[in-house]
This record gives sequence, structure tokens and C-alpha cells, in this order.
Amino acid sequence: MKTGGQLIVEALEANGTDRIFCVPGESYLAVLDALHDSAIRTIVCRQEGGAAMMADCQGRLTGKPGICFVTRGPGATNASAGVHIAMQDSVPMILFIGQVASHAKEREAFQEVDYKRFFGDIAKWVVEIDDAARIPEFVTRAFAVATSGRPGPVVISLPEDMLTSEVEAAQALPHTPVETRPGEAELDALEMLLNGAKRPFVILGGTRWDEAAVARMRSIAETWSLPVGCSFRRQMLFDNLHPNYAGDVGIGINPKLAAAIKQADVVLLIGGRMGEMPSSDYTLLKSPYPDQALVHVHADAGELGRVYRPTLAINASPAAFVEAFAKRKPAAKPSWAAETEKAHAAYLEWSTPPQTGPGAVQMGPIMTYLEKALPQDAILTNGAGNYATWVHRFHRSRRFGTQAAPTSGSMGYGTPAAVAAKALFPDREVIAFAGDGCFLMNGQEFATAIQYDLPIIVIVVNNGIYGTIRMHQEREYPSRVVATDLKNPDFAALARAYGGHGETVEKTEDFAPAFERARASGKPAIVEIKLDPEAITPTRTLTQIRDKS
Repeated sequence: MKTGGQLIVEALEANGTDRIFCVPGESYLAVLDALHDSAIRTIVCRQEGGAAMMADCQGRLTGKPGICFVTRGPGATNASAGVHIAMQDSVPMILFIGQVASHAKEREAFQEVDYKRFFGDIAKWVVEIDDAARIPEFVTRAFAVATSGRPGPVVISLPEDMLTSEVEAAQALPHTPVETRPGEAELDALEMLLNGAKRPFVILGGTRWDEAAVARMRSIAETWSLPVGCSFRRQMLFDNLHPNYAGDVGIGINPKLAAAIKQADVVLLIGGRMGEMPSSDYTLLKSPYPDQALVHVHADAGELGRVYRPTLAINASPAAFVEAFAKRKPAAKPSWAAETEKAHAAYLEWSTPPQTGPGAVQMGPIMTYLEKALPQDAILTNGAGNYATWVHRFHRSRRFGTQAAPTSGSMGYGTPAAVAAKALFPDREVIAFAGDGCFLMNGQEFATAIQYDLPIIVIVVNNGIYGTIRMHQEREYPSRVVATDLKNPDFAALARAYGGHGETVEKTEDFAPAFERARASGKPAIVEIKLDPEAITPTRTLTQIRDKS
């Protein structure tokens, strides 16, 4: 006889869980008690949204579900931000929620929420376990659902009395991974399309990649002389300094890259959904009928033809597809090799940061310094805001598993993601980028980094405004500023108050020594950059946007 709490922990152990992220609650004390005797590492967080984002980051960097536990009502609703990120970003994650006791359901009990209704549109599967004997079944199924097809979040509701009940139950077994592989007929058709192409282009995106798959994709690109772009915030899927790399297909796309995709006669889209951001609001590929011959490779059949009608649909995971197609060779020397070289040259020019700008601090030289100072395996995280443009455009990603940023555009992601990444890879440098508005959405997770001695470095780009919103506001309603100014704390002092290391950068030349001191401190650190709000993008000022010049 075992309690429901013990069965939950045993099912997690059977499925290879090594850590969970949580904010404790009285509704799942039975699980916390079972974790006391488990080898699973429990990381307690400061807010449920941050805990869920940490679980998302773990799933994003490992391909295995990140696990999060929260309590009912406000705990669950706080966590919904992380669930939404995992859903839009196709990241495997499982959120466990302590629920009111069975006798109190449907009475609007204390903190009661109907989770099937609340999470129904932003999770892949939502279930409430009423019988503790079925815990092994449901938890193992949750791992299978979260990782198969298009990965995503699963939400499991746990009534309090179910967790304390004692039952006999089957021994939990690990889930069986499901792989979708391409057929020979589809590979033949793709080979024929490429052999007949004049201007092909490859776009990589989505999840279910691994280091071996990325290496095979590089080999395919070399064999076929293919230009390769990575979709929004998936730049780690291809070495950015490889001669076949053409750039990132996302917000603020290089106009030369956009033109190359529009002029392509065959587009091979592997793993991605080509949503609103990477498609430039569905203009690079017209929806529903692209001008280009579209070959769409995706692990979930439900995504094939959902937005775009493909010329050729291949239901396969990226890893399985590149393993199979790597054996195919072109019939003759590809005629587009010169175009591939031009595309890479255009990327190198586009990704070279400007060295000047308004104010005493220029982000261009700072990015140039970081590109030289950071090792290739450093993990960079960020949330959302105009500050992220500097990372998105000018950081040249070299290796798989070095990027964690929400394609959903959610603010507040960078700091909790950095905590999770450092817990996962303690020997690697982890740098979080955040705007002043972005940081204060989940910046309290800096305390989690302190608690677990995780020396992340958070670079807070402080311009005193919600930058992205101000930019749009000035463009649409010039000089009519409402609700976008911010009065901020001293972020360096805040870091020291938490027990970390703090630095303030007010001149460009101050950044490098400040960053090195943060590195040398061995503590979680915040490096605050005081950026002039006029420096709203790498190429335009707020005044230029306001004046439409």
C-alpha cells in the first residue's frame, strides 16, 4: 500500500526525472513528503510563473519533459504563463497542480479552479487523477504525450485527498518514445525536387533536434550546397559561422534574406511551424498557398497543411528525417553554390554590430566584446523586448543547446531560464539578457540562483521604458506617451541585497571590466547597463521613429 504522493514520485523516477521546480503548497504536501526520500532534486522557486519557465527551459535544452509542481488557484494561474510558452514553443513539460479535496469540488471551494477548462486551449493534454491506483498509468501517459508528435505541456490536477489515500497500484514503467520516420517515396520525391531546383532554401525550426541531428543537417547542407536559415529564436540549430548559414528567419529579418526566401523555387522547412514571427506575418511564404514549392517536414501530422499547403508533406521528426536524407546525394554539382556563398556574406554583414549610437553606452561594442569573451558552449537566455534585438541579431550561435528564449515573445523568461540552465549545466557559463521591464517580471528568481549557488550573470539593459511598446507608440501616436515610462530600482544594489554581485555600467568602456568582475565573483551577478532610451533599435532612434524619418 502506497500513498498517491509516493506513487507520483515513483512514476517520475521511473521516467527518468532528476529534478523538479516548485513553489510549495498545502494541497500537495503528500508529494513533498515523498520527495524527502527521493533522489530527485527539488528546486524551490519564488513564483509559480518562474518555476514553470524553469521547467520549460529544462525541457527546451534536454528534449525531456521539465517538471513543475504548484498549488491550486493562484499558484496554477501564475504558472499558466510558462504553460503558454511551452505550448507555442513546442517544448515538453508537465505541470502538476495540487487540487481541492474531492468532497469540496464544484462548490467554488477555497482556490478551486476547473483546470480542464482553464488550461484546455494552452496545454496539449489536461487530466485530473481521481483514483490514486491510476497514477502510474496517467503519469507515464503524460510523458508520452508531452514528447510525441509536436511536443508540448501536459497539466495534471491532483486532488488533495487522492494524494493522501493509500492504494495498491501497478509498478510504474517508463514511457515508450515514439519516433516518426520518413518513407522512401517521400525521400525520392524530395531528391527529385532538389535536383530540379534552381534556388532552393532550407529553414530549420521547432524542437525534437539533438546534437547528432544538427551535425547531420550540417553534412546535408554541405553535400547539397544548401543555404540554411534558422527560424525565430532557433539559431542554435546551425553553426552561424558555417559558410552555408544564411541568417535567422524572424522579427526584423535581413531584407536580403527575406528576398532570397521569396525568390526561392523550393523551400525545405524542417521541424518548424512557420508561424507569424518567422513568416513575417505570413508574407515570406504566402498562406495558404506559397509561391514556392514547399516541402514541410514535421513530427506531427496535424501541423502538415494546417497553415500552408505543402507540395510535399513528410511526417517525420527532424532527427529521423536528417538521418534518412543524409544518405541521399545530388545527381550533379548544385548550380546554386554561388548563391549560398552570397547569402552567408550577407549574413556576416547584417550580424556585424554598429559601433556608435546615442548616449554614453553603445550596445554594439558590448556585443562585439561578448562575442570574443564567451566560450562557444555558453548558454544565452532572454525574454522579450527591444533589448533582445542585440542578442538576436548580433550573437553568432555556434553550438546546439546554447539558446533558451521564448518564440512566444513572453517577457520575464530570461532570469528563471538561466537558473534552470545553470542547474542543468553547472560547468558552463550562463548569461541572461533582460530589459528593465522584462527583469522585474520574474527577477525574484535571482533569489533562487542565490539559494542554490548558481552563478548566473544577468545583463539588465535599463532604458527606463517598456521599449517595444514605446517604439510602436511613438510610431502610431507620436509624442502621446502613456503607460510606457518606468522608474526602476538600482539593479546592482538589488543584486547585492540578494547576496549576489552587482555592477553598473554608464559608459561603454566600463562594461568589459564590470563583466569580468562579475565573472570572477563566483556569485550570481547583475550587470546593469544604463542605456539611452533613444537607442531603441540598432539602426533607428526614438526620435527618428517619432518623426518617421
